[in-house]
Amino acid sequence: MISKEIPVTNKMGVHARPAGMIVNITGKAKSEVTLEYDGSKVNAKSILNVMMLAIIPGATVTFTAKGEDEREVIAQLEELFRNKFNEDGND
Repeated sequence: MISKEIPVTNKMGVHARPAGMIVNITGKAKSEVTLEYDGSKVNAKSILNVMMLAIIPGATVTFTAKGEDEREVIAQLEELFRNKFNEDGND
């Protein structure tokens, strides 16, 4: 099992499009993946669960993955967040 705290650095937080991008990664994973934010922990493979968290810009979230591809999944999520969901341009 691996856990990683990741800051939300894009301007809009995790709205519908970023939530879909998260689920695109986690949904393909063989590992179990959870997302924790503001005291709530949800299955990160469910777009409704991810959107219900209403994650704001500047927040920090924690992903936990458990399974054979846990490291790859966490690395992909880190890259997605680092790239600001490809929505902030060159900021």
